[in-house]
Amino acid sequence: MIKHIAVDGNEANVEHKVGVSVYTFELLSYFQKKADENVRFTVFLRNPPRSDMPPKSDYFAYEVVPGGFGWSQLFLPLRLGIKYVQGVRYDVFFSPAHYIPRFCPFKTVVTIHDLSYIYFPNEFLKKDLYQLTHWTRYAIEKSSQVIAVSKTTKRDILKEYGVNDTKVTIIYNGYSSEKTVLSPKGKRAHPYFLYVGTIQPRKNIKFMISAFSQFIKTHPDHQLIIAGKMGWLSEDVLPYVDTLGLNTSVLFPGYVSDEEKSNLYKNAAACILPSLYEGFGIPLLEAMSHACPVISSFKSSLPEVGGEACLYFDPNEIADLLEKMELIVTDQKIRKDLIEKGKQRIKTFSWEKTSAETLSLLQSI
Repeated sequence: MIKHIAVDGNEANVEHKVGVSVYTFELLSYFQKKADENVRFTVFLRNPPRSDMPPKSDYFAYEVVPGGFGWSQLFLPLRLGIKYVQGVRYDVFFSPAHYIPRFCPFKTVVTIHDLSYIYFPNEFLKKDLYQLTHWTRYAIEKSSQVIAVSKTTKRDILKEYGVNDTKVTIIYNGYSSEKTVLSPKGKRAHPYFLYVGTIQPRKNIKFMISAFSQFIKTHPDHQLIIAGKMGWLSEDVLPYVDTLGLNTSVLFPGYVSDEEKSNLYKNAAACILPSLYEGFGIPLLEAMSHACPVISSFKSSLPEVGGEACLYFDPNEIADLLEKMELIVTDQKIRKDLIEKGKQRIKTFSWEKTSAETLSLLQSI
């Protein structure tokens, strides 16, 4: 049966791809390879496709719909309505990130990555919180199927929105070893722990810095590198480092390229994920793919993704994290064991598997 699938591709059409942008880009890349006379794709964008987007073909097309705020709620629905009147039919419209078109004349499928806006509402701008609260509810209620990126996210969706269990399908995020960049750079002058991700309150950054301030009392040569862009409500992090006198020990390189990130992972004592809430936690897999041991919070989806390949700690107990940091630098057996378990763990996840399961679901609608 021939299928014509429409996709909101905006998350992938950006310069710096992280998180949901990587997810959307990987799916589009797979869809482009699978597009043929039996399954066609039309990818809707707010702006013309960037040069790094998957190339168009006879069965994989882009359609640009200009518009500003409320694009998915006004400009896109208007275009879809016009196309419907003109006789154009899509079998399903797929949104990879929370929002479906308002009043969409076609069946819809949406991916929900996490419900952090419910559990940590103060971390969002009022405009963003309104969208996430109201537009996500609309998407979950109106969609034919909802994709959750972990069991944790599905459990949260069922709890908060009361939808039927059969409406929510778990499809894990992936990871590609091809993204591992072989860097010629050598080790840094100082041993260091690494955090990779957006800097915002639910990531528990100040907690990690507090633990590190205790750690360097006995290991003064170590540093903590916090790689990622500054998020909403992160303005107190740098002054906190100042207050503790850690300006030369805690470093903030900002957003880093794939090559820089690979180099940081490969040479780190360990990657630390202190988050209070994560819908999935891709940095876990990134670290493991670079033979970097992982020290992770046991909150939300992180143990689900990390399995037995992490050292876990209570993200409310500084002494617990401090103990795990000490183990990593003093017990080589534990370190090597974590690295080996990590190499096996990442085999569980791949973008190929994620994309194939997603396409299968879309074709079943």
